[in-house]
Amino acid sequence: MDRGSLRIFLGAAPGVGKTYGMLEEAHRLAASGTDVVVAVVMDHGRAQTAALTDGLELIPERLVEYRGTRLPEMDVDAVLARRPHTALVDEYAHTNAPGSRHQKRWEDVDELLDAGINVFTTVNVQHLASLNDVVESITGTRQQEMVPDAVVRKADQIELVDIPPELLRQRLSSGLVYAPDKIDAALANYFRLGNLSALREIALIWLADRVEEGLAEYRARHRIDETWPARERVVVALTGGPEGEALIRRAARIISRVSGGDLLGVHVRRPDGLAEGSEQTLASQRKLVEDLGGSYHQLAGDDVAGSLLDFARSVNATQIVVGISRHTRLQQLFGRGGVGSAVVRNSGEIDVHMVTHSLAGRAPRKRLTPLLGRRRTIAGYVLALVVPIVMTSVLLPFPELNLTTHALAHLSGVVTVAFIGGLWPAVVAAVFDSLLLNYFVTPPIGTLTIDDPQNFFALMVFLAVAVAFSLVVGVSSRRSRDAAQSRAEAGTLSELARGSLARDQSVPEFLEQLRGEFQLASVSVLAEDGDSSWATRARAGQDAPASPDEADGADHFEPDLTLAWRGRALSGGERRLMAAFEAHLTALLERQQLALSLRETVRLGEANRIRTSILRAVSHDLRTPLAGIRLAVTALRRQRAKMTVGEQREMLEAIDAYSGRLDNLVANLLDMSRIDSDALAVLHEPVTWLDVVSEVLAELPPEAVRIDLAPNLPAVDGDRGLLVRALANVVENAVKYAPGSDIVVIATTGGLLAPGIGDRPVSELRVVDHGTGVPPERVLAMFQPFQRLGDEGKGPGIGLGLAVAKGFIEAMGGELAAEPTPGQGLTMVLRMPLYAGPRE
Repeated sequence: MDRGSLRIFLGAAPGVGKTYGMLEEAHRLAASGTDVVVAVVMDHGRAQTAALTDGLELIPERLVEYRGTRLPEMDVDAVLARRPHTALVDEYAHTNAPGSRHQKRWEDVDELLDAGINVFTTVNVQHLASLNDVVESITGTRQQEMVPDAVVRKADQIELVDIPPELLRQRLSSGLVYAPDKIDAALANYFRLGNLSALREIALIWLADRVEEGLAEYRARHRIDETWPARERVVVALTGGPEGEALIRRAARIISRVSGGDLLGVHVRRPDGLAEGSEQTLASQRKLVEDLGGSYHQLAGDDVAGSLLDFARSVNATQIVVGISRHTRLQQLFGRGGVGSAVVRNSGEIDVHMVTHSLAGRAPRKRLTPLLGRRRTIAGYVLALVVPIVMTSVLLPFPELNLTTHALAHLSGVVTVAFIGGLWPAVVAAVFDSLLLNYFVTPPIGTLTIDDPQNFFALMVFLAVAVAFSLVVGVSSRRSRDAAQSRAEAGTLSELARGSLARDQSVPEFLEQLRGEFQLASVSVLAEDGDSSWATRARAGQDAPASPDEADGADHFEPDLTLAWRGRALSGGERRLMAAFEAHLTALLERQQLALSLRETVRLGEANRIRTSILRAVSHDLRTPLAGIRLAVTALRRQRAKMTVGEQREMLEAIDAYSGRLDNLVANLLDMSRIDSDALAVLHEPVTWLDVVSEVLAELPPEAVRIDLAPNLPAVDGDRGLLVRALANVVENAVKYAPGSDIVVIATTGGLLAPGIGDRPVSELRVVDHGTGVPPERVLAMFQPFQRLGDEGKGPGIGLGLAVAKGFIEAMGGELAAEPTPGQGLTMVLRMPLYAGPRE
């Protein structure tokens, strides 16, 4: 059975007409005789969309029971039994109700496709998994329903349903998308003109990439190697040389002349690890490519030009930018014409730009360095002179030995020298051995002339074999050294990456790791000031350099930062490894700066919030009791003679109540200040819950709170004054926000403090109310200063009560937590350690 085809109607936002377009296409197919059914269509109350379902066969939806509610879902079994040619399945990213066969609707669609049924479906770009966070950053709305991009990309046909943002907003204003009561909020939030324009561009770019993938698949399926210039793509070849920046900018200028082109920077690294360019320069060029909107790619290949062209053809590139060769005329004469010449010869249909630069024709000077170390090389040269003499002295007393035996013996000496000293000492030993064999073994003996041509040929073969073997040993030594160095560098980089992921490393710790890795005496990070002076950002080791001039080596790894060290100079390979450390150091410094900026932002935000809250408290919560006091005093002064005794008593009681309220507000402000500044003095003494509760409830009406204290409760370890203040704030909060409900104070003994606070036995006091309660996401916030339930600003107080209570309880070594009351309400739990005697 052939698998059905999938056609997706893709939209940039709700209301663009995806479902409407799908239904119109269904009517067109039905008119041509195609068997079309509606499996599920969501009209969202839009009359025009609902009207289009008329005339199409509707398959009844299946109702799924979930938490007492019956949720409609597509009946997959009914569609499979009906087996239409085409089924309409709206909202591809929909999440099915729990208990359904599949979790997602796109999985239902996949089952229909496997049964050979063609499917039309719809999806918005914000539901694509790869774009979910991008859309959230633009619109501020996170979509919970997502579909993997790979699933959507497998569709046989994707059709973009697109309308201009202005027209969509007009449709929304006309009531064609949402109900009238939701129009204003939608226009002011998700459907802002900028949001819709950005979503539209995202949808177009995503679909263009999908079309590009289809083009690549078609070319691969039909084995088309030629470049099809459907989209301008410029590949710039980077060697790591200083000319790379000019090449990148030239390629960027080429791209800027067209719309929608791609810039690709490519560096081809030889498998043997040899490279002409600097790793640090490559890193800066990679950053430049990415800053210009391009992408950076690194390849490996012996044939640099061939690898570059293969890559260009694989991405359907239209142009290549390469620099003119830095090889000299002499090198070009002997066949080293450069990468650019080879690219031009074999580019075929791809245009090649050869860009001149200041280093063209000026090959970099390379200094030959011993591969095996200076000591082994010197020892090799010494042995190249000593071993042939010793071998000749040992063999001369045996005249019966022929030239072949002498040559084999001397060849073993060359092998020994090659293993110890490398290539050039072995070559010297081979030449010296051939001279000794000529002088002491081949007739006429005692001269450098050779009578027998066969002896001459044998000596030449000996010399050639010895030199060839020396070359093999030399190359082997170099490869072995490179492999060992690569293994060491890979291990170091692996440890560097593991360390960066495993823990949050500080800059001084990282510099200490760097100093140990490269065996340096000291390292410092220097920042250049405007007056040519240097400031030390971080350092490790003794006597760290304060400027690059004082250092044994320095690297300028950021525009205003330099890494300087003392101890020794680094080799080229170590410099490459140092570049990786410098990249990680840059990330650490940026992370440090971001952390500082975040802390400063949080601090400023908190300070601003507190400042605003204090101003609000001063302007309203503190002025209100003052105004009441002033009003009562004014009435007493002016109307006292006319007032009855009861009215005067009422005024005095109002003054007393307002004064107490004002005293409580000021006390909470002062207490919060003492808590924040760690200036709270705690007097530890035995305190009973009965004494504390009695003192707190004495200020409240008897019917406001019930008491249920277990008998003979042991004393807790705390400060009675602070404990009374804390409980008073908690009880006042319960009475204020759960008026008329049953409020109970319950005390028990048992349990331990939370991990990290201690393991002492505790006694618990619970203040239980049956009010509206607090949402779980608001529980932590309500213990913050200046927080009020719902931030509604109703009633007296400035939102410091619970913050002060929590500060007092924790200062005494206890805990204050909140739990939901079974049924409804909030339970505040005070846990205090039991008194165990005076503290030392």
